[in-house]
Amino acid sequence: MITALVTKHSISVDELTETIKTNQAGAVASFSGDVRDNDADKIVFSLTYEVHPSAQGVIEEITHRIAAKHDVLGVAVAHRYGEIAIGETAFAVVVSALHRGPAFAACEEIVSTVKSELPIWKYQVFADGTTEWVNSA
Repeated sequence: MITALVTKHSISVDELTETIKTNQAGAVASFSGDVRDNDADKIVFSLTYEVHPSAQGVIEEITHRIAAKHDVLGVAVAHRYGEIAIGETAFAVVVSALHRGPAFAACEEIVSTVKSELPIWKYQVFADGTTEWVNSA
């Protein structure tokens, strides 16, 4: 099973894991990209992700492309957009496989590829009143 989505809703690694977990899987690897309260030695006051209309199709293509390269049983990927509170999950990847090697490899490759290819931009407001657009997730 493969699931990939761009959503305004909260993301739960546990819920994503349940969608792909199977008794065949000897390994489940996961990544949770959470909103932190700092960046480049500045305190982050708020964070918003803006998404291009093509983002849903892009995340699906990335997920399917990378899953096909690895011996995996299931993959679930989700990236949020909109304003996201400090401490909440903005991006998550969960991969199940017979063994840990393919699970870790697919998880890492999906994370890196989504961060470089997904058309989504991060807007940060810092406690000192300055702001910043970041060109990737």
